Amino acid sequence: MLLQEQVATLADMLLNSKKTVVLTGAGISTESGIPDFRSPGGLWSKVDPMYAFSAETFTHRPEAFYQAGLPHLASIKSARPNRAHEVLAELEKASLLAGVVTQNVDSLHQRAGSTKVWEVHGHLRSATCMQCGGQIVWDHLMDKVMASQIPPRCNDCQGIYKPDCVFFGDPLTRDFTEATREVATTELMLVIGSSLEVAPANYLPMMAGSLAIINLDATVADSKANLIINRRAGETMDLLWNVLLRRHLV
Repeated sequence: MLLQEQVATLADMLLNSKKTVVLTGAGISTESGIPDFRSPGGLWSKVDPMYAFSAETFTHRPEAFYQAGLPHLASIKSARPNRAHEVLAELEKASLLAGVVTQNVDSLHQRAGSTKVWEVHGHLRSATCMQCGGQIVWDHLMDKVMASQIPPRCNDCQGIYKPDCVFFGDPLTRDFTEATREVATTELMLVIGSSLEVAPANYLPMMAGSLAIINLDATVADSKANLIINRRAGETMDLLWNVLLRRHLV
């Protein structure tokens, strides 16, 4: 099936669905310059995730994250939303999308204009003191790091600040519980840029009535999908938006 035909089918699925939720992974943000994790040249090929991004390591040696892990997150904070993020925000405004469940911590969905976003792995907008629970915004955390305060400490109690993202071994955020409830009544789930290898977020697509996947490579849920488009997210979502425009539906 040609890409244009696949996108037309996706448009039909979207329009026929009474409730659609999107699940996004690292692949949607690679076009914004953020490397993914598992592919050759990805983040995990540059740093051991169980060393730099482990909750247990952070508890006992927080400097490991700030010295080995934090530098690799620079591209996330400087990235800008791409066309896929923008189209998802427009679909929400057009009442064609109930919301986005994202495994990403880059906040690009919100920056593109999406308002209903469940961040199951947290975000990099702030950090929380592990002792008193006080929070600071990310820029203030970085000010401490740039001043060679590693690990950065709370001004009130001298506790250590931990970014508000999920480390390996951490429980998922409350957003995951909310997303699970939302997906339970979803007719169509659209997966964008995820290999669906990470549990438990990869169980969410199995809860929806039907499933469409946009991803460059095969996913573990391909056998369950009603539609698979192995193309880049930005290109595909832009084509989808144009199809909806031509039909005068947005």
